[in-house]
Amino acid sequence: MGCPDWPRCFGQWVPPTSVNQLPVDYKEKFAAFRDHKNQKFARYLQAVGLNTTAQAILNDQSILLEADFNAAKTWIEYINRLVGVAIGLLIIAVCVRGFMIRKIRPAYFWVSLATLVTVIIQGWFGSIVVSTNLTSWTITVHMLMAFVLVAFLIWLYQNSGEGRVIRAPGISAWVAIASITLLLVQVFLGTEVRAAIDQVAAQLPRNSWVEGTGADFLIHRSFSWLVLGFHGFLAYILIKSEGWNPLTVGLIVLPLLTILTGAGLAYLSMPGFLQPVHLLLATVAFGFQFLVYLRLETNKQEVSRL
Repeated sequence: MGCPDWPRCFGQWVPPTSVNQLPVDYKEKFAAFRDHKNQKFARYLQAVGLNTTAQAILNDQSILLEADFNAAKTWIEYINRLVGVAIGLLIIAVCVRGFMIRKIRPAYFWVSLATLVTVIIQGWFGSIVVSTNLTSWTITVHMLMAFVLVAFLIWLYQNSGEGRVIRAPGISAWVAIASITLLLVQVFLGTEVRAAIDQVAAQLPRNSWVEGTGADFLIHRSFSWLVLGFHGFLAYILIKSEGWNPLTVGLIVLPLLTILTGAGLAYLSMPGFLQPVHLLLATVAFGFQFLVYLRLETNKQEVSRL
C-alpha cells in the first residue's frame, strides 16, 4: 500500500518523498477513492456470479483503512509499477513482431497477442490488489497471472529460434508435468501461509508469526520435499540421457535454494528481504521446468499418444 491509488501514486506521476507533500486529509481522500473502485469491481464479480466474494469486499471495513505514508514503501511500489510499464512496452514490441510474421508463424502471433492481453489484465488487476488493500485472494491471483506470463514468455523465447531438443526417455515428459504441477501447488500453499501470517501479524510478535499459521505452514514445509524429490528425479533422468547442462543444474539448485530461503523465513522471524528472494527463486524454477518441458519435443508426442 505504498501507493493507495493507481496508476498514479497519491495522485502524482512523481511520488512524494515526505508526508508534508500530501494534504492533511490524504487518508480519507484515498480511502474514498478505493471504495469507489471496489464498488465497481464488486459489480463485475456479481455479474459473473461471485456474489459472496463481492459482498465480502463491500462489507470488509478493514479494506478502507489507509496506511500511514512511508516514503520507502511508496518508492518500492512505484518502481514496481515502472518495471511493469517497461515489461508492457517490451511485450508490445514482441506482439508487433508477431503480427509482422503472422502469416508464416501464426502460433507465434497468437501467443504474443495472448501475452499482451495477459499483461494488460495483470496491470489492471494490480490496481484491484491496491484498491482492496492487499486482500489475500487478490494477491494470489495477481501472482499466479505472473506465472502465466512467465510461461508465455518462455514459449515465445523457445520458439523464436530453432530451439534445442532434449532427448530423454518418455517418462521424462510426465515427470516434468508432475514437477510443474507440484511447484504450482506449492506456490499456492505458500500464499495460504502468507494469508495466515497477515491474520496473526497484528496479534503476535514477529518471532511467533510462523507458529501462529498452524497447519498451513506445516503442510507447505512438508510438501517442499515432494517438490524437491520430483525435481531431483527429473534432473537425474536428464543427466543420464545427456549429461550435465545449465538446465539440469537449475532443476536441482533452484528448488533447493527456494527451500533454504523458506527455512530462513521460518526460523529467522520472517526477515523482509527474504520474502521476494523466496518467491523469485520459485518463479525462476518454474521457468526452468517449463523450458525443459518445451524442449522434450519427441517425448511430448509420445505423451499425447498415451
